[in-house]
Amino acid sequence: MTADVNPPRRIFPSATEDAITAEKVEGTPQTNHPSYRLAIADMDFLLRDELRPLRFQLEMLKPELILKEHNIASTVVFYGSARIPPPAEAEALLAAAKTPQEKLIARRLKEKSHYYDEARKLARRFSMMPQDPEGERHYVVCSGGGPSIMEAANRGAHDAGAPTIGLNIVLPHEQYPNEYVTPSLSFQFHYFALRKMHFLMRARALVVFPGGYGTFDELFEALTLIQTGKMKPIPVLLFGKTFWNRVVNFEALVEEGTISPRDIELFQYVETADEAWKILHDCWGLPAE
Repeated sequence: MTADVNPPRRIFPSATEDAITAEKVEGTPQTNHPSYRLAIADMDFLLRDELRPLRFQLEMLKPELILKEHNIASTVVFYGSARIPPPAEAEALLAAAKTPQEKLIARRLKEKSHYYDEARKLARRFSMMPQDPEGERHYVVCSGGGPSIMEAANRGAHDAGAPTIGLNIVLPHEQYPNEYVTPSLSFQFHYFALRKMHFLMRARALVVFPGGYGTFDELFEALTLIQTGKMKPIPVLLFGKTFWNRVVNFEALVEEGTISPRDIELFQYVETADEAWKILHDCWGLPAE
């Protein structure tokens, strides 16, 4: 017997092939029962509480493998509110406000609306960085995939014709990816914990705009990881010193003895995309323009 010059790459049928074959089985009381389903095709089984560790692993692996397939080696993560409108919409929001409380909130949002343009501008600059000689992409813009500041970040990358990542999460109310996220890099998570890991695993910098609970959660988790040495230090840029000093008294934390004076050095304040780019230029030697 002569050896096959081109032996088959697979000896056993793939999981996909067996799943297709299993769907063609003749219906009987035995084959129709849920217990007969292949485990990999049985959603009721996969969603059991006992399978939570497996779901953690799947939610870790799926984005990881896809990002590798797209040669994404590093990212710049944009955090920020889902409620800050672009400048034109901020004007309309203020004009429509009726009560004193609505007018106050509308004015405050209008004051922050220029950050939409700054996020878009900075994201565009990152997205113009070329691939390295090995074909890997660096400084890929990554956001939570939602509206407002997240949209601005993805939009800036889209302006440059570059791939951009959106890490959405299932919420009780409707939450969809913004239109500027690259479809093949648009992910949806069940677990906040796994989403947070993917935000930080490839991050070269965190760019944090004014935001609410979600933004605070992501920011303070990252600062804690850096503070405790669980994560290597990376630039953390807070846009809007007036906002941050108004809503968080970092100096008071030092005075109360609950953080060290050097912990305030873990982040820097900036106001514009140009300021942020200069800091990162000095840190990494990025192009000046």
